Amino acid sequence: MTGTTIRQSTLFYAPLASQVALIKDDLLEPVDTLLKDPQLVQLVRERLHSRCPKSAKTGRPSIAPDRLLRCCVLKHLKGWSLRSLERELRSNIVYRSFTGFDGDPTPNYSTFSRTFALLGPEVTQAIHARIVAKAREERVTAGRKLRTDTTVVETNIHYPTDSTLLADGVRVLTRAMQRIAAQCKEGAVEVVDHTRAVKLRVIEIHRAARSFHDTGKERLQGSYRKLVALTRGVVRQATSVLNKGARLPVVGKLVPVLVAQARLRHFVPLVEKVMAQTQARVFGGNAHVSGKLISLFEEHSQVLRKGKAHKPTEFGRLVRIDEVENGIVSQYAVVPGNASDVNAWGPALDSHQQLFGRPPRLAAADRGFFSARNEQDAKDRGVEKVGLPARGPLSKERAELQKERWFRRAMRWRGGIEPRIGTLKHSFSMLRAGYKGERGFERYVGWCVISHNLVSTARAVVRRSLSHGQTIRR
Repeated sequence: MTGTTIRQSTLFYAPLASQVALIKDDLLEPVDTLLKDPQLVQLVRERLHSRCPKSAKTGRPSIAPDRLLRCCVLKHLKGWSLRSLERELRSNIVYRSFTGFDGDPTPNYSTFSRTFALLGPEVTQAIHARIVAKAREERVTAGRKLRTDTTVVETNIHYPTDSTLLADGVRVLTRAMQRIAAQCKEGAVEVVDHTRAVKLRVIEIHRAARSFHDTGKERLQGSYRKLVALTRGVVRQATSVLNKGARLPVVGKLVPVLVAQARLRHFVPLVEKVMAQTQARVFGGNAHVSGKLISLFEEHSQVLRKGKAHKPTEFGRLVRIDEVENGIVSQYAVVPGNASDVNAWGPALDSHQQLFGRPPRLAAADRGFFSARNEQDAKDRGVEKVGLPARGPLSKERAELQKERWFRRAMRWRGGIEPRIGTLKHSFSMLRAGYKGERGFERYVGWCVISHNLVSTARAVVRRSLSHGQTIRR
């Protein structure tokens, strides 16, 4: 049953309520006013009601929609983990007041994890759209200017090497088979634990990789042969366990067996793919295997190269960020694969048109977005000033155009999106996504952007009110 948003304070908390109301937080107080919007709470309530046909009225009481919304925002505002969120809510009376728990008991981190996952990418996009609409209602932005750029958001994986990926596969498959064997008749499922041998082979590979001599390469390939053979044996054993299916002599609980079998069905094809790409690279000399898998747990991760000197290769997903006035991120999108920035210009203009109902007067991006087609496309859509610097040698006419005053102003405006991306990554924890899976990755990016927009809108409203008050006093 979905929790109610109308709650009565407990008798224990009543004496503290008047004193808690005097405690002000410069960041949370303006954001608190924005989160009182009924449409935001309704979006969360509808998602909680859609879990089951009668979730609104029956079942155990769950977290209220307004509390869930505020907990999501607080977590990303502070950059906490789920465990840190639980700990801070239990110990800080300001955070309890902001989230609406007051004197009521707070959920634990596992409850937060399951409930946050209910707000999938679609609901997150809807909440983000409402936040941007709220910024328009508060006259913070009008969508007259647009700047866009792409950046890499890392997924939560270790540095991918073929040896560590094979070791991950052996560990996961062995663990799943051990859980099945624990619920079956003793001796029915024989599981040979090769994790120690695999660990030793990985150490040998790392040591051999430091040498560039022929003997070192031979040792490297020899260790890889042993590692691949161990992995192949574990995969063969896992396949035999799966082939038994319902014929397993289960004497314990059936649910853990079914869960472990599902994990085996998920990971066996991935481990086989890792073995194939290892053989192609180490023994076949093909360093550019198409569709290379770089993580067993975040298989949607991509190898991305953005030309950064300090980090030439990144592992994650490409994310497009569109920004309008007053630092409001009007749209975000997870770009499939390692697409060129040229292909992101049209979707950015489409999103702006759909959100604001008109094209921007000024649209700017870096030279990675430039093409003659993109520039003409923006003009055909009704964009008055298109700030796309050309690449390569410039013609005389193009050089004169890019020296004009409006173009140089557009380039200064475009440069502001770089620190905006830095703020999202370092102040709102978008540097590395902490949620699991592709949908979890999209949720994480969305909530980072939502938290940033709430702060930007709140600060713009406060600045306007302060300047208005100073004008009246004068």
